[in-house]
Amino acid sequence: MRKSKKREVVKESYQPDYYFQKELNRYQTEQEEKLGLNQSKAQWFDPVPRQFFAKDKDSTTILFGGLTMAHDYLMEGALKGLGYHVKHMDCPDSESLRFGKEYGNRGQCNPTYFTVGNLIKYLTHLRDVEGKSKEQIVSQYLFITSGSCGPCRFGTYVTEYRKALRDAGFDGFRVLLFQQQSGLKQATGEESALKLDSSFFLTFLKAVLIGDILNALGYRIRPYEVEEGSTNAALERCKQHLFKAFSERKQLMPALYRCRKELQAVKVDRTRVKPKVSIIGEFWAMTTEGEGNYQLQKFLESEGAEVEVQSVTAWILFLIWEGQYDTRKRMNLREADSGSKGLKGKNPLKRLFILGLADRVVRGMFYTYARVIGLRGYHLPHMDEIAKVADTHYNNHLRGGEGHMEVGKLILNVKKRKVNMTVSVKPFGCMPSSGVSDGVQSLITEIYPEAIFLPIETTGDGAINVYSRIQMMLFKAKQAAQKEFEEALAKKGYSVEHLQKSIFSRSLISKPLRASKHSVACTSANIVYHLRGISNRFPFRRNKIKEA
Repeated sequence: MRKSKKREVVKESYQPDYYFQKELNRYQTEQEEKLGLNQSKAQWFDPVPRQFFAKDKDSTTILFGGLTMAHDYLMEGALKGLGYHVKHMDCPDSESLRFGKEYGNRGQCNPTYFTVGNLIKYLTHLRDVEGKSKEQIVSQYLFITSGSCGPCRFGTYVTEYRKALRDAGFDGFRVLLFQQQSGLKQATGEESALKLDSSFFLTFLKAVLIGDILNALGYRIRPYEVEEGSTNAALERCKQHLFKAFSERKQLMPALYRCRKELQAVKVDRTRVKPKVSIIGEFWAMTTEGEGNYQLQKFLESEGAEVEVQSVTAWILFLIWEGQYDTRKRMNLREADSGSKGLKGKNPLKRLFILGLADRVVRGMFYTYARVIGLRGYHLPHMDEIAKVADTHYNNHLRGGEGHMEVGKLILNVKKRKVNMTVSVKPFGCMPSSGVSDGVQSLITEIYPEAIFLPIETTGDGAINVYSRIQMMLFKAKQAAQKEFEEALAKKGYSVEHLQKSIFSRSLISKPLRASKHSVACTSANIVYHLRGISNRFPFRRNKIKEA
């Protein structure tokens, strides 16, 4: 027995692999000792450089940004009304992208480069133009950004900010993370200056809702304005009224009524046939109004389209829906989960009731403000309906990007004839959104061949290529809108000349805050379908429509 074991050891020692591995291990150990890598390793931790203490509240300015300019401006007023010194930054531009790529990690997506670079650009301005020292900037300013979870690199934003700020010469600058689902991720404590109470969140919610309403009104009125620029001028005055109400903690209703009067003065002509185009996709790319998406909204309007944008309120409703959906699923487990989102020791029925109440409160507040300011015929999305139509093609459990919402929106856009064209925009390399718009949506367009769908990716350059692709698809959308308009004229027995003659006597055509019921996508066609009394004033035979 001893001889056989000895033979096996001797035989093993003569194997070439044995000597090679032994020498490799010796060399590795030797090099680790020289480099000091043989010491025990601790888990890497990214701490918050400094907290925002109550004693620093009066001397610290909070920087933020990332939504539409209307949202950011109103949130500045709202936070000022709560006693904070705040400053919203301008919309990120190409220079922001340059700063982001210079100091950020390689291989990041557009939202990272644009938003990180936008902050560094502003701090560089404070240092190089206004003459503030690095110590003054670090002690007197902080930045609040949003975070996420799941497969998206959006979840590493805060770390990217700190890395880029350190390399740009602003080491120690405070970046606080506002998590979408978990509030502010920092050790707030009793001495924190950020009081995340009901007053804070309610004020924040009001600014978001009213920002969405102003954007919806702007995109609805601007394509049909008679005097170019009148809509934007009225919206600027509206934002000033609301900013003052927020910052001075006054009632919002009087400010909303003043906004209504400002918008009512805009003259419009809705006999102009324009295709309605919906922008969906990755949240930041479809929300930003700057170079991050090639100013997509402005470009579409300049090309003769009416743009339908997605509201931040819809995202809030989606987060509430997620909580309801997950709670119902966990209620069917054999035993309660003890995780952070589990139901162990909690009352699931109470949770569902609170989430349902939150949904009703958000919708109720939105429609109340919309009714006062004059936004008519606008409907927030029904999350259960979106989930139901999308579930066959995209599992409701998948939460990367917008989850199943992008699929559901496209299906409903086509089935309900809500828009003439749908554009899905996302940053280059955005895995969740690319997998949907370039993968799943190709099946949807096969099922619904009448859909005019265009997925585009943004990189910060290549705007000309994107614009040319949009123009080609927009040509089809214009044809579809014109066809809807002509079909409406034929069914109602009207002509374009008769519509234009009655423009000043028909409020549906000339009043900016009037809205017709929905029948088809094109606004002008809907006006024709629901216009009353014109045929009695201008009688003519249906066969004369072709001559007109």
